[in-house]
Amino acid sequence: MTISPVTPEILGRDAAEFHALLRDAVEHGASIGFTRPLADSEVADYWRKVGAELAGGNKVVLAARDETGRLIGSGQLALESRSNGRHRAEVQKLLVFAAQRGRGAGTALMQALEAAARARGRTLLFLDTSEGAGGAAGLYERLGYLHCGGIPDYAMDPDGTLKPNVIFCKKLRVEG
Repeated sequence: MTISPVTPEILGRDAAEFHALLRDAVEHGASIGFTRPLADSEVADYWRKVGAELAGGNKVVLAARDETGRLIGSGQLALESRSNGRHRAEVQKLLVFAAQRGRGAGTALMQALEAAARARGRTLLFLDTSEGAGGAAGLYERLGYLHCGGIPDYAMDPDGTLKPNVIFCKKLRVEG
């Protein structure tokens, strides 16, 4: 597996793979801001927005690919640009195709996102995930993220059920 940065050009070139990744996550119950049925226009609009954020320098997207170059997952960092928050970034949309889960792609993506954050001088990462099967709390705990709280009925799982979220953070040591 290789992890590499995604540019707006790569996102456009490989749009079908990224669209399929988002659709697969939602279809398999990931609580990532979408409900079923997921319209093609909603998927396209989402990735178009990500591409604009990438072009604006406010987002980092990393892709995990297998030995053939096929996309197996992706993860994002939203970089805070306000002067009082330039030390932090939010981890967003850690996605791994359901057929690839449990093989280390999520861990590898998170480690690469942490390295990308460090390289940009970020010392604090935060994220939220759905409580229960739609989320990935166990992964974040194994990676040393600290449980900071949660909000009842925060978001709907893909099936429309309201679920609480779990908020995590991790302080990073910046090298150099």
